[in-house]
Amino acid sequence: MGFKQDLLVYTTLECESLSEMAACMQKAKEEGADLVELCIDSLTFTHISEVEHLLKQRTLPSIVSFRPNSPRYSCRENWKKTCLQVLKLAVELDVEFVEVDREVACDEVICELMTKRSNCKIIASSHVNGGNPTKERLCNLIANLQSTGADIIKLVIDVAYITDVAPVFHMLTHCQVPLIARAAGDRGLISQLLGPKYGAFFVCGSLGGKSNPGLPALTSIKDVYKLEYVNQDTRVFGVISNPVGHSKGPLLHNPAFRHTGYNGIYVPLLVDNIKEFFRVFSCNDYAGFSVGLPHKEAAVRCCDEVDPLAKSIGAVNTIIRRPSDGKLIGYNTDCEACATAIEDALRERQKTNGHASNVSPIAGKLFVLVGAGGAGRAIAFGVKSRGARVVIFNRKYERAKALAAAVSGEALPYEQLNDFCPEKGMILANASAVGMQPRTDQTPISKEALRSYELVFDAVYTPRNTRLLQEATEVGAAVVGGVEMFVRQAIGQFKLFTNGLAPEDFMRRIVYEQF
Repeated sequence: MGFKQDLLVYTTLECESLSEMAACMQKAKEEGADLVELCIDSLTFTHISEVEHLLKQRTLPSIVSFRPNSPRYSCRENWKKTCLQVLKLAVELDVEFVEVDREVACDEVICELMTKRSNCKIIASSHVNGGNPTKERLCNLIANLQSTGADIIKLVIDVAYITDVAPVFHMLTHCQVPLIARAAGDRGLISQLLGPKYGAFFVCGSLGGKSNPGLPALTSIKDVYKLEYVNQDTRVFGVISNPVGHSKGPLLHNPAFRHTGYNGIYVPLLVDNIKEFFRVFSCNDYAGFSVGLPHKEAAVRCCDEVDPLAKSIGAVNTIIRRPSDGKLIGYNTDCEACATAIEDALRERQKTNGHASNVSPIAGKLFVLVGAGGAGRAIAFGVKSRGARVVIFNRKYERAKALAAAVSGEALPYEQLNDFCPEKGMILANASAVGMQPRTDQTPISKEALRSYELVFDAVYTPRNTRLLQEATEVGAAVVGGVEMFVRQAIGQFKLFTNGLAPEDFMRRIVYEQF
């Protein structure tokens, strides 16, 4: 993998006081920013000399900007006057970059700044909001900004869907002048994470782990994604989900790619319509995907071929784009991950009780499953194939009945879960989202009812130790957490992504150290 020296990571500082701006600049430096954008319009100052002091004392190379529509400047004339004063000062002080908004970027303003400057670069910028950012619309805007004679063009584009980011990548690849482009909002995150693949030389991150919609944390750009290594040959992988912010996949797959020397990046993909996503991001470089809620079942219909196990489950959690023909092939790695995790825990428990056997310890057991979505279906098929008797509880009773019919099991109304106790030594699996962050105080079943179970499994892995698992431990049941299922299904996915390369010990270590 080539090391690209020229990628610059910056963060935008919007602060009310000059002292806060200076402190944030220092923090940005510590978190790995190469430069900062100082939004002077956010500051309260009485005299331009205060801004001069800030710029002279800066601890990082800077972009000085003064944006329109600042609540501080209700009067247009005041805003424009102060704006021009600040931009001229920045040029006089030879600040590295001076950003001129399209509202003031007329030829004479840019011309005046250009003639006064010695080393600073002029950026002409525009914020595109509302409407669909088509290639044509962006092309016209770029041509318009280019005509000002600025050195660099910057576009911040509000996007409604992740598919709206595709024209941004097209612009980055084809623009004749240096372009800084960012798709704003939650669905625009990949504009920064994948930008370097399309030639972006500026990437914006958020400071101090603050989740700024559409911006990766500064620290993750350097530590998790290592964007300086991303180039046009980097293959793209990611997790398709909604919501997606909680996914730990990037923390695991990115280091694993680097550990094996594979040129790949794994990113969160906040997708509303999975079919539309595949229609737009259709080139071979988009090589493989994990599929999360609520898309696991719809994903089956997007695939050209589906592995027989995944087909019978009716849910896909992994999609690979076959390089030879670009076809999408669907798999399910949840099924084996969950079943083997439960088997290993039961074997461990039986070993301590002196029983060891080659037959699956799940065989013949009464297996109580809560949740009949994609994960629930995978678990039901996995344990059914090992000889368990399956009983399903789900808030929507019809879904429980449909899954029960598919695995020759039984469905019961959700309200009966706490009183269900036909025998001791049952296995319980929670495949619902009950207990997941932020609602960590919830549990699908009462502590008292857990006494009937030999083993309790929870597919939720944020938090790692859910209330369900804590209470199961307190009543003496064996427990298996969602982290164990997560690492096993991820190893299965990684093998599919890379054609067999999976550093299992390394991946397991990362999950247990970092999650």
